[in-house]
Amino acid sequence: MNELSKDTPVSSIQVIDRLVQLLDAIAANDTPASLKILSAETGLHPSTAHRILAALGSHSLVERTAAGHYQLGVKLLSLASRVQERVDLRREALPIMERLRSALGETVNLTVREDDEVVYVERVSSHKTIRVEQVIGSRAPLHVTAVGKLFLAHDGHAACLAYVRRTGLPAYTANTLTHAEQLWQAAHSALQQGYALDNEEAELGVGCIGVPVRDASGAMVAGLSISAPVQRRRDEWIPQVIAAGMQLSGRLGYHS
Repeated sequence: MNELSKDTPVSSIQVIDRLVQLLDAIAANDTPASLKILSAETGLHPSTAHRILAALGSHSLVERTAAGHYQLGVKLLSLASRVQERVDLRREALPIMERLRSALGETVNLTVREDDEVVYVERVSSHKTIRVEQVIGSRAPLHVTAVGKLFLAHDGHAACLAYVRRTGLPAYTANTLTHAEQLWQAAHSALQQGYALDNEEAELGVGCIGVPVRDASGAMVAGLSISAPVQRRRDEWIPQVIAAGMQLSGRLGYHS
């Protein structure tokens, strides 16, 4: 970006654009950033960047460290918490789910955890004659669903074993994972790779791909999944499902 000379008039809109550039640059750095780095990353003249940063600092939107570097200010945290309180998970998810359904042609589900079950809170149905549908409000045990495995893995090994003891891992089909370590290995691997599969474990003939949805704190608050007759499910869909989960997580404030 070519920086205008210091004498060139700058509109109020340009100032806002530059302000946002600086905030984005600070957020992109894992540690407080120097004026030199921020100027280079935004293309702003150091004197211009310094004036804007000083103004942001006067409103606690940016803080300056003892070393003279810049980091995001505490007021942003307060503002973000107010936004988070107003976020409606289903409202944010629905357009993302509709785009995923349009791209892949199969039913897309949004689930949350309640105790030892997942609850289906939103659904965008496939237009195909033969399709998989879960009734909104219906429930399923964690260990038989793709998203449920991710919830178990997110809580850790000890919590997964406690779930096993509480439930006894009842079998729903011949493919249900009914041994503790087998379930943990599948769940842990799923969390590491960013997605989980349901290979006819809840219902014969049905396959799912599930991904986590995280909030600003990084906690898994929901799951996004695509369900299809198992013969139609394709591994090539996985990157698109992951991308949809990341997009929804971003809408909830998650920053990877």
